[in-house]
Amino acid sequence: MGVGNELKSDDGVGPFVVKKLKEQNIENDNLLFIDAKTVPENFTGKIRKENPTHLIIVDACLMDLNPGDIKIVEKHEFANIGISTHSMSLSFFVRYLEKDTDIRIIFVGIEPETMDWGAKPTSEVEKSSIEFIETLKGIIL
Repeated sequence: MGVGNELKSDDGVGPFVVKKLKEQNIENDNLLFIDAKTVPENFTGKIRKENPTHLIIVDACLMDLNPGDIKIVEKHEFANIGISTHSMSLSFFVRYLEKDTDIRIIFVGIEPETMDWGAKPTSEVEKSSIEFIETLKGIIL
């Protein structure tokens, strides 16, 4: 699941990752790619219906790292980082999905360089995103 605003440069890194994965035609019955934009809560029903074993959420996060740095963010760290421009708290979103399910949620944060208006991620964030996609493909394929 990619989360973020595609009109705000690096804030759109989550949707950027999902778009690139979809372009590579690797979807199958075991994979579902969701571009949640700024409203991941709109997909809770679909996620619960699919009943996945894992959900990987990719989003821009202010973590005081270098632009493009990638980090798996633990639930207890949500309060200490700046998560991008979506309406629902991701900690609440994660708690809701975990309630009464066995889903394993992995939150991947990518440090933005800027979240100013722009049609695509900055070069450093795009480069890191492509590297993340290749790593993810190595795991899921």
